[in-house]
Amino acid sequence: MNQLPVIDISPLYNNDETAWPAVAEQIDQACREWGFFYIKGHPVSAQRIDALLDQARRFFALPAAEKLRIDITQTRHHRGYGAIATEQLDPDKPSDLKETFDMGLHLPAEHPEVLAGKPLRGPNRHPIQPGWEALMEQHYLDMQALAQTLLRAMTIALGIERDFFDTRFVEPVSVLRLIHYPPRHAASSVEQQGAGAHTDYGCITLLYQDSAGGLQVRNVSGEWIDAPPIDGTFVVNLGDMMARWSNDRYRSTPHRVISPLGIDRYSMPFFAEPHPDTLIECLPGCRDPMHPAKYPTTTCAEFLLSRFADTYAYRREQEPV
Repeated sequence: MNQLPVIDISPLYNNDETAWPAVAEQIDQACREWGFFYIKGHPVSAQRIDALLDQARRFFALPAAEKLRIDITQTRHHRGYGAIATEQLDPDKPSDLKETFDMGLHLPAEHPEVLAGKPLRGPNRHPIQPGWEALMEQHYLDMQALAQTLLRAMTIALGIERDFFDTRFVEPVSVLRLIHYPPRHAASSVEQQGAGAHTDYGCITLLYQDSAGGLQVRNVSGEWIDAPPIDGTFVVNLGDMMARWSNDRYRSTPHRVISPLGIDRYSMPFFAEPHPDTLIECLPGCRDPMHPAKYPTTTCAEFLLSRFADTYAYRREQEPV
């Protein structure tokens, strides 16, 4: 139990769907035992990753004043740049030693949900950097498609309609995040980690991590194990929303990032979340008289906003939305 499974998902991209159940079984087992696994055989190219890393390095190297032109704390819909220590994932540790850029599905100011003031809805706030916006917007769409391919495979094991998640991920509130972790010597104290121990909030996360390492996952024995970079893969993990949907059949597993020594670390997680009005309630096949639903019904937006308030001081200070 000290090595995360690696699953080849290339059969999910073949026209012959008879190969899907075997992949779905591997995913189901990993979701039950770990809540974490690697995927290979996906369609995101190495060239795409290189282009994203180049843009990320250039953006995070900008002067603070330039990055703060799109300060995430000055927006109602959680888009833009988050300075170091903006986020505190582990309430028992100092705020995280990382800086971030967050974007979501771009909805123009005249979109009905934006005009209605719905939470987490609005236009993206990109830096003025040649090639940035087109690259990021396309990558967002491609990662959403990859996430929904994985979710489609999960429906086989969960015993729900193949389009269950597709219908709930129309105009989603998924987030593409770029993260820069400075070297460990830049920490304010020995207690400050790159990302404190936490579970993810949403449905499913797909993570690209560079070669620096530092990601750790807590196994069922409570031990922290390394989840090292593997070329050509994404790390996939489940969030609290999927745990609620599956009545804890699928795990939302604690993980953390220990900042590397002497080098910068860059990562790019994609947090796949449904439409904000989506009801999050126990799936029919995940409850019975002996295993009733553990969690009350909520909506995607209500749940995410409650978790953001726990980890972002600026969200707590804003008026309710």
